[in-house]
Amino acid sequence: MMNKLCPLMMIVAMACGLGAEDAVSPTATTFCNPLDISYRFQMEEPSRREAADPTVVWFRDRYYLFASKSGGYWHSQDLIRWEFIETDGIPTEEYAPCAVALGDTLFFLASSNEKSTLYKSDDPLSGKWSVAREELNRPVWDPAFYLDEDGRLYLYWGCSDVNPIYGVEVDVERNFEFIGEPVSLIHQNPARFGWENPGDYNTLTKQRPWIEGPWMNKRNGVYYLQYAGPGTEFKSYADGVYTSEHPLGPFQYQPHNPFAYKPEGFAAGAGHGSTFQDRHGNYWHIGTVTISQKHMFERRLALFPTWFGEDGTLYTDTRYGDFPLRMPQKSGATWEDVFPGWMLLSFEKPVKVSSEIEGHPSGNMNDEDIRTYWAAASGGDGEWAMMDLGTECEIRAIQLNFAEHNTRLFGREQGIVHRYTVLASDDGDAWIPIVERSANRTDNSHAYFEMSDGLRCRYLKVVNHEVPGGHFAMSGFRVFGNGVGLKPHGVSDLKALRNPDDRRCVTLEWSSPEDAVGHVIRYGISPDQLHHSYMVYRDRPVTIRSLDSEMRYFYTIETFNENGITPSGLLVED
Repeated sequence: MMNKLCPLMMIVAMACGLGAEDAVSPTATTFCNPLDISYRFQMEEPSRREAADPTVVWFRDRYYLFASKSGGYWHSQDLIRWEFIETDGIPTEEYAPCAVALGDTLFFLASSNEKSTLYKSDDPLSGKWSVAREELNRPVWDPAFYLDEDGRLYLYWGCSDVNPIYGVEVDVERNFEFIGEPVSLIHQNPARFGWENPGDYNTLTKQRPWIEGPWMNKRNGVYYLQYAGPGTEFKSYADGVYTSEHPLGPFQYQPHNPFAYKPEGFAAGAGHGSTFQDRHGNYWHIGTVTISQKHMFERRLALFPTWFGEDGTLYTDTRYGDFPLRMPQKSGATWEDVFPGWMLLSFEKPVKVSSEIEGHPSGNMNDEDIRTYWAAASGGDGEWAMMDLGTECEIRAIQLNFAEHNTRLFGREQGIVHRYTVLASDDGDAWIPIVERSANRTDNSHAYFEMSDGLRCRYLKVVNHEVPGGHFAMSGFRVFGNGVGLKPHGVSDLKALRNPDDRRCVTLEWSSPEDAVGHVIRYGISPDQLHHSYMVYRDRPVTIRSLDSEMRYFYTIETFNENGITPSGLLVED
């Protein structure tokens, strides 16, 4: 037995260094969605965490992240490690905050139906803010500022199942007075654009969508006005975009839409976000992930790589968007620079647990559904979950998604933490710690750990020491790395059947190879613009209802397992 454990012990020792706590990389270059930040418990019943409607801005050599009802905001210098700033200097209990940097000052504005007050700070790291203007010309909901290259400032807003997205120019020299009347810019059109129909799968065609959350970017003289739909509680929550040569239009619908869309996988949703450049010039889109089980506004944040095509098409690549992604350290990053190729090793692998309660069985922790979770019988020290990967694998990263069960917590209470230890074993009997958080002081409920140099093992175990409240519970015990077998066979047949009575819908059929864990359907409006992706584990055929009824689409499919990804080589059109 000792000989069998020696290789694992040696790898951990080399990864950690003598006297180090665990095998976690102190200089991680990857992240995993949902983002590993301190999501706050909300102030009212039911007890649940939330962050949504994010804005990321660059100010004084760092990124600032603002999100709905979070009790403060975050800052980061690398988009991986985020530190929280608690403050009462701005209305942190409002929805959909935005910010804009004007010279040496950062301005903040949140949603309001009564009075929109603008705040400012020349030192947001301190958490100190002051009022810049007590009341704008009119109250705005889901606001977003855009500072043009010529120094002119614009304000966009809108959140309604009836009203459009609005915009107006703002006079900075006259204390943010509106210049002229607001202009109506974007209206809903679900009869043509399937993705605007409500529902997880865009099936609620008799219900009006919510059109909301505008954001503006400009590139090569083109303005890209983005907006969210059809509703934040749906897995179909996405962002679309219109373009114009002028900041207040008229705008034209971009043929590729929605440009940010992730309807399936562990963390679904990519809507109501902001698109920004990192310090190297690469584009990213940060959006909203839906859980919406304890409450419809139970939400998280996700970050996806974004590009502009040669023809100016704005698109976000969300395939494998809840697997580890690498933060590139150069400009001109490609998909190959962002995706390290670490595959999911934990899907539906055998698990054993110390206990479980009715309705929340152990299999929920690795079914790749953030809306289901395993819950132990208590939150006591010593509750545990163990996973058998089936064979020895190379572990590169672990994500622990805690799902607070029966908590009675509200707001950012001091001293609430998850404390635990992750252990590894070759045989399921002798264990060594690889992640030691028994003295953890941070309240992160989607904890992500990149292994310094990787390690090889078959069994992993999470042992609870303390929970913030309620029961020890996990919606995702997710393990990433590389298996020791072969990549899966590709799909040899693929059919795309467009619904003649409703061209917003297409049904895809194929035969899945036995060695597949899942598939990613890639599709788009031309063979060289397969920018949409749809992840499938077990369910097929698949009906996608998010299409533009006036466009033709092309489809291909990838197969993946623990060992890698295999394209099909097929390309079909509907």
